[in-house]
Amino acid sequence: MRLTMICAASAIVATSAMAEDVSYSVDGESFTGYWAEAENPKGLVLIVHDWDGMTDYERQRADMLAELGYNAFALDMFGDDTPTETMDHRRAATGALYQDRERMRALIQAGVAQAQERSSTDEMIVKGYCFGGAVALEMARSDMADLARGYATFHGGLSTPEGQSWDGNEPPVLVLHGGADTSITMQDVATFATELETAGTTYTIEVYSNAPHAFTVFGSDRYRERADAASWDAFTTFLDENISS
Repeated sequence: MRLTMICAASAIVATSAMAEDVSYSVDGESFTGYWAEAENPKGLVLIVHDWDGMTDYERQRADMLAELGYNAFALDMFGDDTPTETMDHRRAATGALYQDRERMRALIQAGVAQAQERSSTDEMIVKGYCFGGAVALEMARSDMADLARGYATFHGGLSTPEGQSWDGNEPPVLVLHGGADTSITMQDVATFATELETAGTTYTIEVYSNAPHAFTVFGSDRYRERADAASWDAFTTFLDENISS
């Protein structure tokens, strides 16, 4: 599948002069991402959203990264016309991409292009939340892997689809997981660790006790402040270790 990109207007929802929504087009479909720029950027972070789409949550995380000195771009994997209001909508949106990995990778590539077009530094880390974590790992296994210096998942999907594997040449992988997650179990974590260990891929896994799935989502009944703070600290350390600027 070949997807062409056209950058369109960008603006609104800015928290400062260096933060704005970004509208872009992929093969005639409209998408909306979010760009937050640091004053003296040390690197670039690509953010992949949860199954509810690109929302104010990703904007807030991008702003937090800009405050730490990193440019950040939250890409859109669904498009403006994809409904995400209900559980059924979200299952349909994510399911369509899980079933079409070629399209998933093409949409990642479109987001990477948007981020790189705006960033003065190309040393990049990719992070994702829940569904977005699975997308980040998809990129890590792809021929785009070397575009990033590392990949991080927050309570993300860990299963490797049939026909794919890890070869040991991937950049480092960071997994931040809740011990009380019933969607992605500790057995799933163990299976994933075994895959990466066998392949020789560099990885780190942190597990936070009593933290359920989606433990980082502000305002949610699943939010766990201790696990959120610890995982954010682990991620910022990962940035420091893997971006040299």
